[in-house]
Amino acid sequence: MQVELMAIGAVMLLVSYMVGVRKQTWLLAGFNERNIKNKEALGTAAGAGFFLPLGLLLMTAGLIEIPQETRVLPYVILLLLLIVYVYIRRKLMK
Repeated sequence: MQVELMAIGAVMLLVSYMVGVRKQTWLLAGFNERNIKNKEALGTAAGAGFFLPLGLLLMTAGLIEIPQETRVLPYVILLLLLIVYVYIRRKLMK
């Protein structure tokens, strides 16, 4: 059991709740508000599409010993980020 991964996962789940449910888009750094058509959809896409799976993945990795997790987790996180980025660029940008 890795407490560090579980703590980071818990923070990601909290951010997922704040961005996805409470629509606190100010937590998302680096996006131009004028280029986004629907800020609520952005919160849902980022919260439920990135932070929620990331938090669950990190919590699971903290509980279960995954072989070579230090090599696998960064690639899974980057793939998840790329998928959400492409979705936001195609569906939510003006």
